[in-house]
Amino acid sequence: MDNKKKMPLLILKGLTILPKALLHIDIKHEFSVTAVEQAMEEDQLIFLVTQKNQFNDEPDISEDIYAVGTIARIKQIVKMPKNNISVVVEGMARGKLVDFTRQENFYQVAVEYLPEILADITAEEKEAYFRNIREEVAEFVHLAAKIDKQLVERVMAAESLSELADGIATYLLRSIEQKQEILEELDEEERIKKVSQMLLSEIEIIKVQRKLHEEVRRSLEKNQRDYVLKEQLKAIQDELGDDEDNEIEEYKQKIKKLKAPTEVKQKLEKERNRLSRMPMASPDASTIRNYLDAVLEYPWGKASKESIDLKKAEAVLDEDHYGLEKVKERVLEHLAVRRLSKDANSPIICLVGPPGTGKTSVVRSIARAVNREYVRISLGGVRDEAEIRGHRKTYVGAMPGRIVAAMKQAGTTNPLILLDELDKTSSDFRGNPAAALLEVLDGEQNKSFRDHYFEIPIDLSNVLFIATANSLSTIPRPLMDRLEIIEVSSYSMNEKFHIARRYLIGKQMKKAGLTEENLSISDNALREIISGYTREAGVRNLERKIGDICRKTAKEILLGKKNKVVVKQNNLEKYLGIPGYHYDKMFDQPQIGIVRGLAWTEVGGDTLSIELVAVAGKGEFRLTGRLGEVMKESANTAMSYLRSCIKQYHLPENFYKGMDFHIHIPEGAVPKDGPSAGITMATAMFSALTGRKVRNDVAMTGEITLQGRVLAIGGLKEKILAAKRAGISEVIVPEANRPTIGELDREITQNLTIHYVTNVEQVFELAVLPKTETAQKGEAAKPVKTKAAKKGSVKRES
Repeated sequence: MDNKKKMPLLILKGLTILPKALLHIDIKHEFSVTAVEQAMEEDQLIFLVTQKNQFNDEPDISEDIYAVGTIARIKQIVKMPKNNISVVVEGMARGKLVDFTRQENFYQVAVEYLPEILADITAEEKEAYFRNIREEVAEFVHLAAKIDKQLVERVMAAESLSELADGIATYLLRSIEQKQEILEELDEEERIKKVSQMLLSEIEIIKVQRKLHEEVRRSLEKNQRDYVLKEQLKAIQDELGDDEDNEIEEYKQKIKKLKAPTEVKQKLEKERNRLSRMPMASPDASTIRNYLDAVLEYPWGKASKESIDLKKAEAVLDEDHYGLEKVKERVLEHLAVRRLSKDANSPIICLVGPPGTGKTSVVRSIARAVNREYVRISLGGVRDEAEIRGHRKTYVGAMPGRIVAAMKQAGTTNPLILLDELDKTSSDFRGNPAAALLEVLDGEQNKSFRDHYFEIPIDLSNVLFIATANSLSTIPRPLMDRLEIIEVSSYSMNEKFHIARRYLIGKQMKKAGLTEENLSISDNALREIISGYTREAGVRNLERKIGDICRKTAKEILLGKKNKVVVKQNNLEKYLGIPGYHYDKMFDQPQIGIVRGLAWTEVGGDTLSIELVAVAGKGEFRLTGRLGEVMKESANTAMSYLRSCIKQYHLPENFYKGMDFHIHIPEGAVPKDGPSAGITMATAMFSALTGRKVRNDVAMTGEITLQGRVLAIGGLKEKILAAKRAGISEVIVPEANRPTIGELDREITQNLTIHYVTNVEQVFELAVLPKTETAQKGEAAKPVKTKAAKKGSVKRES
């Protein structure tokens, strides 16, 4: 064909014809009839374009029609009454209207042929396009209704991507705009992609339509069902007569019998009167009915008889838990005060300690010891103030808060309520639960606590609140001020041994259905489980390991292999595998630049081997081992202190300019932070600069200042336990921590020498050996006082 050709123009309304399409068109407009007759007189070619606005009866050819259309051939023409005609046309090619002239009764237009851009793809890619389109068409046909299956098969029989895209656009797409977009796309590959996207969009629209239709249908069915049931209920109520009056009278009797304050009864009576004036089916009546039921279910005036027998309570606490002396002592003090003064307020205690140390379980034992109902409220993840105070009853689905719900669950006004995981609360746009707890946990205010749902004062002064937390850092200061903090520290090896022997083994054997005739665990095996298979502050993993042994024992007995299993240290690996943990032991001999420090972790105490190397260089100072900012600052503080004491300690002049220092703490994947390694790093630096060895039987902990003072640190119990576990015989701690050491059990400090220091000079005197003294292999070196050390008095305590 020539690139341009003149032919008559036929404007279509609400219809777009693409190449290879064979369609039937009824024509009534005089202009269109004349154009078809003119085409028949020539070569039967006619240019078909779509009108942009199908409701415009007089379209402007320069503005109201699309420029790109289809060059078609008239295949058949049939004349109809009233000068109308019916034609069958077949799309031949794409064309673009270039120019037009108006004849007497039609438009003659110049049309430029638009050649297709064939896709430059492999046969595999072409087949992939075909398969993808077939799957989409199959899903479309499955979802859509009233689609001619034979027509779809004819479209899918196309041999080229171009024909396939045009066929789908012609027969399956509904939107004129979509069809026109496909017509104007000359690139074969882009055209098939657009068709695929349009099909997927149509499929999603059909799915949404079906879903909406189904929801509307269900809604109508439910409404009709509800209407019928309501009519039936109304008829039944008419037959029965006075059910509503009976309900109002029942509420009246319940309110009359209620042992509640006058203010509460007046509020309930007011709501009952409102209910009596409402229709039973009214939404407000349902709200009032729920409110009356909730308030009447509250245990007004009901209280359990508290046990104030101190000896019995002490026996119960000792029976359930080993250790935890501070907690037990505080509970017994409360009982003693209650025995002497009935009006004493209950204490608000917060047990703080690592996971698995028995905080939650000891609270349950306390409830049993004092004969109070026990209710646990988990605050982990709570971030809505309404969880504590409740919702206003006017809201849909409103309910009382957790405090009132706990009181109803207990059935008494003096239960023991455990506020578990107090440090895990958070806040968002709905409020801060911690702020709502301020009133609950204030002994002066909780006598008239107001729940948003109840809207009446509730007396919580007789409730024994005990909270638990893993850390105090996330508890707001105003809330912490209302709590009596009791720290529950890590268990020692001996405490874990006794807990396992007294409680855990028997508990797990009972769960597995075993008796002492079936299983026996030796003391050495139990100690190996504690040290080699667990690493924690509490005993949860220890209990799991004992449970593993019990389950394997039950299996062996049922398989008939053994009648009794005896677990010893030499066969422990058979039941638990290879030990997963090991603890650093004391070095064999003193070394230069290597110092043993003490650290606190969430799973108990540990020792840190701080290593320092000083080499000739340019004064660089490197810190490795994944150290936190505070620990890095402590290292810099120690370096600045030694620079200020060059003459006092006879250190090399300008060592900080001519030497590079590298401090490394092993286990580089584990984050480490805190100020308590300050004196340890200072000792390592002093050792490397003077060439003097550090005693291998000494460990230390303490914060350092620029003046060389040693400040107090925390987690001392766990650190002392770690030192004993590593075989350390002497520990250096700050003088300010002397009271803390005094509170520790004799079992922890036994066979351990503890030195109290106030400045770093004393630390060097205790831990660093003079150059003239050498430690024999296998024998701990003894300190020799230096001239500098004599200035301060070193305090020792075994």
